[in-house]
Amino acid sequence: MTDDIEYEEITSDEVDRVVAALEELAASVTSETIQAFLQEASHNIYYLLYDDDEADAAA
Repeated sequence: MTDDIEYEEITSDEVDRVVAALEELAASVTSETIQAFLQEASHNIYYLLYDDDEADAAA
């Protein structure tokens, strides 16, 4: 693996917007399987920017 990995800058506004959209979409479907996948995607996107310590402090 090389040390030349480039990281994309992700804004909190974008993360918050995508998480909100996924949560709204998850609430609109009846399939529990699809809801679970959408919730997992929402959590994964959230943790791209926010770490566990920040999430615990906000709770």
